Amino acid sequence: MTTTTTPYNPFDYLETKEEINEYLNNAFMDDDPMVFIVALGYLARKKGMSNIAKKTGLNRESLYKSLSGDGNPAFATIKKITKALGCKLAVA
Repeated sequence: MTTTTTPYNPFDYLETKEEINEYLNNAFMDDDPMVFIVALGYLARKKGMSNIAKKTGLNRESLYKSLSGDGNPAFATIKKITKALGCKLAVA
């Protein structure tokens, strides 16, 4: 008997806006900023990268690259993406 596994994507299990916001807040608090960027990427893919591209006015391919973990998106890009996702960045 062969067992196959699939990569774990936490956003497959986050249902409510509160759960998603908590996950993003935890990712933001990590010492490595790429953790937050990758978390945004997972959420953008779950919501539909084409949809996010339309809402932000950014190129879909550029979004994939920026949010891959290898990219280095500008703060303005991050702000547009979080707004398109219905999230808010806040400093407390």
